[in-house]
Order: sequence, then C-alpha cells, then structure tokens
Amino acid sequence: MLGESRDPEAMLARLRLEDPQCSAPGVPRRGRLKIYFGYAAGVGKTYTMLEAARLAAAGARTVLLGHIEPHGRPETEALVLGHHVLPPREIDYRGMKLREFDVDAALAQRPDLILVDELAHTNAAGSRHHKRWQDIQELLGAGIDVWTTLNVQHIETLNDIVAQITGIVVRETIPDRAFDEADEVELVDLPPDDLLDRLRSGKVYVPAQAERAAERFFRKANLVALRELAMRRVADRVSDEVQTARLGQTRTQLWPTTERLLVCVGPSPTTAKVIRTAKRMAAAMHAQWIAVHAETGDSRELDAAARLRLAQHLKLAEQLGAETVNITGEHVADEIVRYAQSRNVTKIVIGKTARGRWGPFWRRSVVDRLIDASGNIDVYVIRGVEEEPQSAPSVAPRRQAGWPYVVALALLAVATGVAHTFHALGLTEPNMVMTYLLAVVLAAAWLGRGPAIVASIVGVLLFNFFFTTPYYTLVVDDPAYLYTFLIMLVVALMVSALTTRIRRQVGLARERERRTEVQYRVSQALASTAGRMQIALTAEEQLVTIFGGAIALFAPEDGVLRPVVRRGEGFAEAATELEVARWVFEHRQSAGRGTDTLPGAQAIYLPLVGFDVTAGVVGWQPADDHDLLSLERRQLLESFATQIALALERDRLAQEAQRILAEADTERLRSALLSAVSHDLRTPLAAIAGSASAMLENRLDEPTQRELTETIYAEADRLTRLVENLLQLTRIESGALQVSKQWQPLDEVVGSALRRAAPALRARPVRTDVPAELGLVPIDGLLIEQVLVNLLDNAAKFTPERSPILIAARRTGAGVELSVADRGAGIPAGQHERVFDRFHQAGGVSGDRGRGAGLGLAICRAIARAHGGTIRAEDNPGGGARLVCTLPVDAPAPNTENSPSTAGVSGDG
Repeated sequence: MLGESRDPEAMLARLRLEDPQCSAPGVPRRGRLKIYFGYAAGVGKTYTMLEAARLAAAGARTVLLGHIEPHGRPETEALVLGHHVLPPREIDYRGMKLREFDVDAALAQRPDLILVDELAHTNAAGSRHHKRWQDIQELLGAGIDVWTTLNVQHIETLNDIVAQITGIVVRETIPDRAFDEADEVELVDLPPDDLLDRLRSGKVYVPAQAERAAERFFRKANLVALRELAMRRVADRVSDEVQTARLGQTRTQLWPTTERLLVCVGPSPTTAKVIRTAKRMAAAMHAQWIAVHAETGDSRELDAAARLRLAQHLKLAEQLGAETVNITGEHVADEIVRYAQSRNVTKIVIGKTARGRWGPFWRRSVVDRLIDASGNIDVYVIRGVEEEPQSAPSVAPRRQAGWPYVVALALLAVATGVAHTFHALGLTEPNMVMTYLLAVVLAAAWLGRGPAIVASIVGVLLFNFFFTTPYYTLVVDDPAYLYTFLIMLVVALMVSALTTRIRRQVGLARERERRTEVQYRVSQALASTAGRMQIALTAEEQLVTIFGGAIALFAPEDGVLRPVVRRGEGFAEAATELEVARWVFEHRQSAGRGTDTLPGAQAIYLPLVGFDVTAGVVGWQPADDHDLLSLERRQLLESFATQIALALERDRLAQEAQRILAEADTERLRSALLSAVSHDLRTPLAAIAGSASAMLENRLDEPTQRELTETIYAEADRLTRLVENLLQLTRIESGALQVSKQWQPLDEVVGSALRRAAPALRARPVRTDVPAELGLVPIDGLLIEQVLVNLLDNAAKFTPERSPILIAARRTGAGVELSVADRGAGIPAGQHERVFDRFHQAGGVSGDRGRGAGLGLAICRAIARAHGGTIRAEDNPGGGARLVCTLPVDAPAPNTENSPSTAGVSGDG
C-alpha cells in the first residue's frame, strides 16, 4: 500500500471524536452537543431524549431540564417527573406572558447536562439571544453538555427543498453549522404509517390541530420524502466522520462504507467510452464518481490535438455529473492510487487499447502498474473504442519532431571525435566511455527520453566500431568486451532515464511554481486594494495578464446587475451578455461560451460567491476557444473568482462597518447634543421667563426691577453664545469652515474678545500680557476672537469670583503662543486631552459640571487646526489651568509703519 502524508487537522478531529475531553492546552473544556434528530413532530425525539436523561441521572450525572415541550402528551409528561426542572423566565410581550428558557439561571446552576427542547425556536423579544441555538452555544462555551431536539425542515439549506415537497415554508431555521458542529446526532425514526396512527389517536397534537396537520403537512407522501431527507443528512454526517477517522489512521486503508468510483481520463481517443461506462456504473451503484487526469512530465509534450481531446474528455465527464480533478506526479499509477486512497475510492475504472504482441516485455503498462499498486481497491479495465472527435475548432497538426534525434547523433559524433583524440594520446578506455556517457546525459537533459535511448545504444556501437579491436568493425575478438558493452549500455540507459525524470520533475515544479506565483500575485493585489471600482480594475488587469482576451466584472447597483467598469464598448456592454450575466448571478451557476447553458454567449461567466452572498459575476472572453477546454485554466479562473468575491465582500463589509460606525457616532452626537443643549436652553429660558413673569405680575422697586432686567440680559447673552457655538459647530462638521488669514495686531483681537466676554467675566480681574514687539500676526481675526471668547468663558465658568485670569502672548520658534490661565481647581489627571472633545463635561476643566454644553473648547481646537496650529491644556504652575493656542507664522510680517496699532497691551482689564 502506498504511503500518504497525514492531515494534522483530520488526526486532531479524530482524537476529539474518541476523547470528548480533548482540547488545546490552556483552553477551557467546551460542552458537548447531542441532537435528537427526526423528520417530523411526533416521532419521539423528546421522549427518547428524556429516557436517555433518566439513564444519565442514574449514572451520577447532574441533569437539569432546562426547557421541555411535552405538547400535552401524557407519556412525555410522565418522564419529566423526578427530574430537576429549571423555572422558565417570563417575558411580557404585547400584554401576554411568554415563558422562555432562562439562560442565566442555567449558567448559575452549572449542571453536568442540560436538556433544552426545540433547537430552532425563536426567542421572544427582550431575550439576550434571538435564537435558542445561540443560547445553547453559550451553554456549550461554559462547559455544560446540552441535549436538544431538531426536525429536518429546520435546517437552513434544506428549507427550500422541504417547501417544495410540502408546500409549506418553515420560518424557524438554524444555520447548517449549528447542526454540523454537533458532537453527536441520533436519528429518531418512526415509519410514516405509525406516525399517522399516532396523529389520528391524538398522541401528536390535540384533535383540532391534528386534523389540520393531516390535511396539509402530515400526508404520507410528504412524510416519506422528509424521512429520506433526514436519513440522507445523517448518512452524510456519518460518512464525513468515517472519512475523518480513516485519515487519522497511522496506515491508510480502504474503508468501503459506501461506493465511490474513480475513472482515469487521458487524451486517448478511446477514453470517451470509458467515461460513459463509469457513469453507468456509478448510476447503478448510486455512487459518487470522480474523473481524474494525472499530469506527468510527458503531458507537457502532448501535441495540440491530444490536448484538445483531453479537454473534451474532462468536459464530457463534468457534463455527466463527475467531479473533475487534475493531479500531478511522475508515475501515473502511483499518483492515481494515492489519490484514490485519500478519497476512500472503492473502484477504479481505466481504459486500455490494443498493444503490440511484444509490448509487455519492453515496458509495463499503466494498467499493469495500477493493478499491482491498487491493494484493496477494485480495478475495472474497460476496452476502449476509438470515436470520431467531437466538433471543435480545427487544430493544426504537430510537425514530426525528428530534429532531437539528429542533435543526439551530432552529440555522439562530437563525443567520438573527442574519444579519438584521447585514444591518440594513449588515454585508457574508461575515459572514452565517460565521454560517450556525457553525450547521453546531455541528450537526456536537452532532448528528452527518446533521443537519450537512441544515444545510449548508438554510443555503445560507436565505441565498439572505433575503439575495440578489430577496428572499424562490429566484430569483438575479446569476449570481455561484451561485458563492457553491456555495463556501458545499462549505465547509459539508467543515466538517461534518471536525467529525463529530473528534467520532467523540474518542468512540473516550474509549472506548480508558476501557478502558485500567479495566485499569490492576484491575492496580494486584491488584498491591498479597497473600493469596488479599484478592486474591479485590479482584477480585470490581473486576469487579462494571465488569461488574455477580455475580462469584465459585474456587480449589483441599485438592484440591477451592471458592469463595474463601464468602457462604452466590449462584450460587457451588449444587452444579450448582460442577460447571461444576470442569469448566472441569480442562479449562482456558470454559463455562457463553452458551457451547456447559454453557449451562444460571447464569453464564459462565473458567479462571484462569497461567504453568504453572491457578490457579482466575472466574464471572460478568451482570444482562443482552446482555452475554454483547458481544465487548468477553468480551475484557475474559478479560484480567482472566489478570491475576487471575497475581496468584494470584504470591501462591502468594510463600508457597512464604516456606515454603522458613522450612524453610531451621529446618534451619539445627537444624544449628547440633545442632552447638553436641552439643559443649557432650559436654564436660561427658565431664568428669563421667571424674571419677566415677576416683572409683569408684581410692582417692583427700581433696584429689584433693574436686577431682574440684568438677569434677563445676562441669560439672553448666554443663549446667544450657545447658539453661536452651535452654528459654529455646524459649520465645522459640514466642512464649511474657511479661514481668511490677514496680518493683524493681536492686541486688537484681545481687546475685542474682552469686550464680548465682559458679561461672563464680571467680578474676575483680567490681566493681559501682549508685548509690543509681537507685531502683526497672520490670523483670521474673527475666528481667533471666538477662540479667546470661548477660553475666557471657560475660565469664568470654572473659577470663583475675584479669581484672576491672565491673557498672554509671546513669540516662539513655532510661531505665536496665545494663552489664557486661571487660578481655579485645575484639570483632573488624565483629562488634559479629553477637555477638547465635543460635549465633554464630566470632570470639566476645573471640576464644575453644572454649566456648559461642552462645545466651546472643541470649537477652539477646530479653529486652531484650521489655522495650521495646535491647542493644548496644561496645569498652571501657580495652580489652576492654562490653555495654550499655538499659531504658525510662516513668513515675515509686512512693513508696519502705517499700521493703526502696534503698541501692544499690558495691564489689567
């Protein structure tokens, strides 16, 4: 039996099948899931599960009934008795009390085993998970074993089949992986006639419900079909488990649990009959079948006609329903047997043609080698019949290649001349023999097997003719030379064979390297590209380089499939081609030129199928029809189609994530804005309304009336500043903020800001330090004034009355620094950057949370950045906070002799 490399994943899977506790080191044990699987309600899933639970409880396991649906069946309710039952969680839903499985209570109790009925159940709104299978996944993650029940119609991929059979669409489904990842599946079966008897006797549903079910779902024909679906699904699962366990064996052997055929496909004209025979055998056995072509070094030397026949044979097998596979190796028989063992093939079908009478004595055939290496695999040898070739594009016949033999003879002639020189110099015969061997090696390396064999034989004859006595005859007077000739011939043949084999292996390695390099290049190009248009351009550019012809990508846009790159010409713009592409997109199947579906199209179209959606369609219009018949090119195109689909899906998911993040950010900003602004609007409005109401309803003395008037004015001014900040924030968010820099004296901007902020500053002394030598600064005066007003308002808001505030400006290497310092409580640790975030109030600059919408400092930062500068918050050395805005000065100031004011400001405000 041939050896085979082991798949580590398969071996690990087998170990976990044999040892439930097997897991990676350091990873907590995951619970085991067992599904009691049936084809319809009433077959006894819950009953069987409860009976098994009773045995488990008797075996000292802690068993908890998490959620059981007895459906009023007395025998099922009787099995519930004696078990610990988890109380349900009640949820209010539209005035009703719904009883749902309580995940948190189950996790708190942590039993060894918990029973949760109806895996496909949809939880009520307000539950932690939307589906019950998600609840069960959480239990498994906590290390709790779970038993549950499921009917075949609830598996997602079988849902549409069940709908076709029964005419009823089942809404509650589970993804296939939730079923496939189960550790154990037990089929609970009951003949359809027995199930119908149970239905009529009221053991499945109450009488009224049973009558409706019998008229629609519970028809015998439906039940028979559903039963077959359930059995096939379980059989497929068992087959996968057998394959995994078989591959985990230390010695690969055949496990004939089910029939699987492999038919050998080659370029021989008789192969078509072999393929049809294999199809009939597979149909009679209800078996899967695989069409395999083993590519060797000789395959690279096939002429165009042979390559065309090989492509047609592979296409025929695919049309008849076979899985087509292309494998590579040096020895056809060994590679086929090795692949058959990896796929658990039970029968190999191969064709043979008529051979010469003496053929077996010269070389063993592939059939003979295959029979010897097959072991326990049956081999069927079919006598092929040569058929007329199918209609196909004309192929130019390959010219007879006789020149390699001429070159081989020329090499021998050169070797003879060199050997004659050695002979004249008196060198020994081994040197001349090595010269001929060198010629044989060169012929094998450069020219192939045939010329190398000819060189081996002719070389021996030339050595005998020229360098053994009697010279210039083929007569040998010394019998010892016969042994020399024999050894020389054997060595030459072996050297030529080994050199030829190395040459072929190098060719195969280069071919594999080329395929790998091409796939890597395309995957790298797609991985580094973002945006649907760029992905399409990159894909089309790469595929045209590899396949030639024309490439087009189609993707849905506003619900209609269109070319992603619209060039206004080419096959992708034709209405008929768009219809073919739409058919491929809707049916997720290949179609078009070179296929059996819509073969009149100009191009072949493949669906771009991602993880869960069809991302689009790729179309290829080859320059040569022969390319469509190449299995290698079609497989390569399918591989690239998968890569493009994943790239498009990745881009779609990235855009979806950005959209969700943007919506979440917008929603967060909206909530924060409403929360902050509603308070800041209500407070001044309440003060204004209260003061105005007092003035209207009461006769007040002049001081009181003046005080209320000042309150109204102050709160109105506060509202004005809030609205200004909101408008400024709106301009910043919309990108409408524009900076108009002009050379201006900074002291004038400071003075204007002090006048605007005077009502907020009130009793707080303000000192300014703007030196005269500061000169003119390139700024937008109105925006920088707004920065200062916001900084002063912030300082006044978070400092007590009579607390001094300092406005300072100075030149630095980076430009001009403008700062506002206060003597308040300072900035809490870790908040120096956050104070500039929008709506940030908690733990404000000086700890006061009572006032402000959290917009002022965010606006200051946006204005500073628009100027190309920065703003930062730091602790004031004397206590309090210091906010510093740095503005760049990139050029010398203009002549200031005629400027209206350059004297600077230094004093108290």
